[in-house]
This record gives sequence, structure tokens and C-alpha cells, in this order.
Amino acid sequence: MVHSSHAAHISPVPVPAVVRNVVTKAKDEMDEDDRALAAMGYTPVFKREFSMWSCFSFALSISGLYATIMATFIYPLYAGGAASVVWCWLIGGGGALALALSIAEISSSYPTSGAMYFTLKYLCPQEYLPAVAWLDGWLNLIGTVTGTASSQYGAAQMLLSAVCIGTGFRYRPTQAHITGVMAGLCVIHALINSLSTAWLNKISGTYAFFHIGVLIAAAAALLALQGEKHDTKYVFTNLEPLSGWTPPGFSFFFGCLSAAWIMTNCDGVGHIAEETKDPSRVVPIAITSASVFTYVAGFLYNVALAYCMGDPRELLNSPTGLPVSQIFYNVMGPGPAVFFTVTAFFVMNFVCIPSVHAGSRTLWAFSRDEMVPLSRYWYRIDKRTDTPLSSVWLYVSLCILINLIGLGSPILIAAVFNICAIALNWSYCIPIVCKLVYGKFERGPWHLGKFSVAINIWAVGWNCFLSVMFLLPTLRPVTPENMNYASAVLAFVIAFSVGHWFLRGRKYYIGPRSHAHIVNGEAVSDETPPDQEKIITVSPSTTSGNPHTFDGPQLAEGQQSS
Repeated sequence: MVHSSHAAHISPVPVPAVVRNVVTKAKDEMDEDDRALAAMGYTPVFKREFSMWSCFSFALSISGLYATIMATFIYPLYAGGAASVVWCWLIGGGGALALALSIAEISSSYPTSGAMYFTLKYLCPQEYLPAVAWLDGWLNLIGTVTGTASSQYGAAQMLLSAVCIGTGFRYRPTQAHITGVMAGLCVIHALINSLSTAWLNKISGTYAFFHIGVLIAAAAALLALQGEKHDTKYVFTNLEPLSGWTPPGFSFFFGCLSAAWIMTNCDGVGHIAEETKDPSRVVPIAITSASVFTYVAGFLYNVALAYCMGDPRELLNSPTGLPVSQIFYNVMGPGPAVFFTVTAFFVMNFVCIPSVHAGSRTLWAFSRDEMVPLSRYWYRIDKRTDTPLSSVWLYVSLCILINLIGLGSPILIAAVFNICAIALNWSYCIPIVCKLVYGKFERGPWHLGKFSVAINIWAVGWNCFLSVMFLLPTLRPVTPENMNYASAVLAFVIAFSVGHWFLRGRKYYIGPRSHAHIVNGEAVSDETPPDQEKIITVSPSTTSGNPHTFDGPQLAEGQQSS
């Protein structure tokens, strides 16, 4: 039976016997992972193709360390120069790592495509669940979509920056050009994500090799060819804030935004849990190993950049718009600068492809719970690929629409991108807070042991502080051109979510739903004609425990008799 700390008794409960689309997977095709998923209330529909390596590669690539440092290096430069580059990565990355470890522990207990949102079904009291899950789900969806949109935008910037360098700075990227390239990249990434899970697994396995190879090559080339490196004292102690904020110590912390943005989507691999073999172990290990690698390798790469970067003011005035590209140009000349900027473009594509994959599964999972409008269309699985193609193309369309804002207002699109980390981190912290407050959490195979509570508290506390930093303007004096409108965008998102809840959501949304259960070792859908039912033996511990093992027919939480 399911292992649970709660008392249970055996009782006969009426459940469906004849069902439309009865068996998703035959008994001999199902494994323990499928049974665990069905016991949590969801019908297994995906083929489990993703292995430990492909999940690690997937998780590592979503961070896109090499490319995303290129996209966000401007934050620590303004915040304090070399010292901010180095120490803010250690501080900000440490907070992000605590969050990743907390996510990994919870994901081990409840591995579904809904990821952290779904865990509220087990962590939050039932009376609060609909409202809390609704807010958490919308924050997660908004954060995921804006994160992917910003990555697509960054990839377009990198490609056009390489063109800028290659033409001797005669060509300057415009908003229209960036938006057009972004839309084309979105379509390409959607086409790739229209492939079957088997192909996506093969593609995902290649990301890490390329990414790690490029990262090592770039750092080695800079250190070998830069003849006028800064000394160690400058790298670790020179604080030169250019943001206009006082005191300088406060300005320093804006440099943490780089690490926070890079490591923010660490639960991305959790959204492919239903496509992963042994997800209760593989998903948390992939999250942890990829986050630790990103933290350590990111620190070393930032140290290398700090040694080789030259004058921060010159970098901030670069016509490429990317200070790291300017470093390559200053140290190695135009040819190598173009090469390393183009490789960053490819790495950023390796961010976007798994990001679309994870984001589309997020949208699909929310549609399964009827949280988004027209859910029945986005929940469909294509028979040829066994993937949710409608969710893939809707998700990519949303990314394009968000980026179109940049045509009218580059300032507003920057604010939209800024809420990515805030919305995602809040959507992670809500389940963590529920875990700490209500004490309903039961450990999965991977956990943090006696350090769990301390790490959880650090993750929540740090992200509360960081959220304030993300909402403040990074430059002073504040003008209409450098104002951070993220607070206004975030207020609009929350107002929309809350307003939608009171107008319509509370009338039909009940939180993560139950769609399946186990009967004689088979996953059975719960769409049942009202006049047909069957009596089976059920353990109520299924609804309160942490389903990992089974030895008989089980009924999922929330399953009602006909």
C-alpha cells in the first residue's frame, strides 16, 4: 500500500467500471512511475524517454550560463564593477542555489508536469487550496512565458550584435530587426518542440556538451590572450558603482540580479517529470547537479571576465549593447569576437528550446486542471507525436506577442522581462512556505535531511529581499527612460489574476484535479457514464500520503464515486 504517516482503514468505495478512453497504458506497459502518477490523480499520457543525462543537460541548458551572463553582465557592471561581478555572483547565486535545493526536495515527492504548482495539492490545506493554487499557477505561467520571451529576445540581440561587430560597427541593431529575428526564432523553436518525446530526449542530450565546451574555450582564450589583465586586488576589492545609487553598498546588491535571472528557472526540468524515467530521483538530482554546476562554473567564468574586462565605462558604452561581446572584441579582435558572440547565440537557442518545452508542459498541465481559458483545446495530445502541439504553439505565440511590446516601448518590454524572476520565484516560494507552515510535507527519495528547514528559510528570505531589488530602478537619477516599470506590470498581473478569480475562477476552479486512478494495475480515466460503477477496495492513505509504491488497486486523491 501507499506509505503514509496518517492512519488509514480499508473500505469499499464505488468507482467507475466502464470508462470512455478507458486505459491509457496497459498493465504490462505501466511502471511504478506511471502508477505513482495515476495515484496522484493524473492519467499517464507521455512516453518516458528522458534519462538522468538528458535531464541534467536540459536543466543546465535552461540556465544558459555562457549566454545569459553575456545578456546580464550589465547589471554588476553598473552596480559596482569588478567586485560586484565576483561577489554578487557568490551571494546572489547562493540564494538561488538554496531555492533550487528546496525545489528539488519538494519535486522528489510530487513529480508531475505541474511541478511546484501541483505540490500545493499536498502542502496546502484544502480550504485554502483553490485560491492559493490559482495565484501560484498564474504567477508561474506569467514568469515562465516572460522568461522564455526574454530568452528569445536575447538570442536575437546576440545574433545581430555579431552582425554589428562583423560589419565594423557600421550596422546597428534596431528594435524592429530584433523583434523580427525573435519571431523567426520562436517559430523554429516551436517546430523543434513539435517533435516526439524520443527526439526531444536525443536533442536535449547534446546541449551540455556544446555549452560546457564553449564556456571553457571562451574563458581559456580570454585569459591566454589578454595581455593587460587587472590584478587580483582590483578583481576582488575594486568597487566602482556607476548606478548613481547611494550608499555604494546598496548599489552593490543590484549585481545579484544577474545570478538571480540566470538561475531562476531551475524547476524547468520538473515540468518534464511525466516524460522522465524514475522522476522522483532523476528530477531532483538534475535540478541540484545543474544548479551546483552553474553556481561554481558561473563564479569561475565571472572571475575570468573581471580579470580581462578592461574599463567598465567603455564596456557600458559598447555599440553592440553587450559588454561581454565588447570584451571579446577588445581582447581578440573582430573575428574571434564574432565567433564567440555567435556561439553565445547558439547557446541561447539551447536555452529557448528546453524553455519552450518546459513552458508548453506548464500550460498543458494548467489546462488539465482547467485553470486557463479554453483548456480543452490546449490539453489535447497529438496522436502522431504524443505531445501537446496546441500548447506548444499557443505558448510560442504568447512569447511573440509579449515581445511585440518592444516595438512600441523598449522600456516597457524591459519591465516585462524583469517580472520573470519575481513571478517565478514567488511561485516557488509559496509551496515552500506552505511546507514550512502547515507541516503536511512527506519526504520523497531525495531530501535535504536536517538542513531542510534552514535551507527553505534562507531561500524564502533571500527571494523576498531580491524581489524588492528587481522592482527598483537600477540607475539614478530616475528618468522616464531608465525607470523600472516592473512594479506596475506586476501589479497588473496580480490584479488580473485576482480579478479573474473573483469574476469566474472561483466558480469552477478547485485546484489540481484528479483525472485518473489505479484499477488492477492499470491507469483508468475518470470520465465515466453516471450509471456505471464498480466496487473496489481503496486505501484512503492514498489521498494523504506520498505515493511511491503500490501493491494493489488504488484510488487517487479527490476521486469521487459516480
